[in-house]
Amino acid sequence: MSTVQGAGVVVTGAGGGIGAALARRFAAEGARVVVNDIDAGKAKTVADEIGATAVPGDASQVVDEARDALDGVVDVYCANAGLSSGGDAFADEDVWAAAWDVNVMAHVRASRALLPDWLERGSGRFVSTVSAAGLLTMIGAAPYSVTKHGALAYAEWLSLTYRHRGLKVHAICPQGVRTDMLSASGTAGELVLTPTAIEPEDVADSLFEAMTEDRFLVLPHPEVAEYYAARATQNERWLAGMSHIQQKWEETGR
Repeated sequence: MSTVQGAGVVVTGAGGGIGAALARRFAAEGARVVVNDIDAGKAKTVADEIGATAVPGDASQVVDEARDALDGVVDVYCANAGLSSGGDAFADEDVWAAAWDVNVMAHVRASRALLPDWLERGSGRFVSTVSAAGLLTMIGAAPYSVTKHGALAYAEWLSLTYRHRGLKVHAICPQGVRTDMLSASGTAGELVLTPTAIEPEDVADSLFEAMTEDRFLVLPHPEVAEYYAARATQNERWLAGMSHIQQKWEETGR
């Protein structure tokens, strides 16, 4: 894509899974890529593979160092790092706090650092890996579901507030993707996500399609659009259906 040829791109949580697939795709399209991950070894492995620069560490604090590595200009920022925090209403406070910090506040902090430059030059692209849980929900994972709703809400806010000033925002909302995160999702993931799981590269393809079409929602599983519409227009029916899935999960012994 001509829009990313030579562009400075940062991908957080890119040591594996969706993040690594995004980094590889941007590099293949001619972008100059910074690979960020909390695991320095994984970040370096992916960066070395694609001819990128590894900037390991906390995704909330990566912007300044990444900008330096890209000669002062970040054109695309992929807020991909996330926590798949399980648990119900009784999950520990620190689980809720960590999910909020990584899944929402890391996006807020990154945008604070990036927006001044983007608004001054009238261009920039913010990509938020939200998950279909942000449009719908996920059984057995209250902290994850709630904070992914927050990530979607923030991405929407960024888009409607700054699109007339040149900012493009994309929210990636897949269901199951064959990554370590899916493997760690346990029986809930096996019940809800595994049957239709796709490869991380499919997610990258969907993002590039959305970028070409200048489209906010990125839906690697197209059926999610139907579920999202049903949630809004047939809410009681949708809730009853999700409750049925919850009960089925409980019957399997979780």
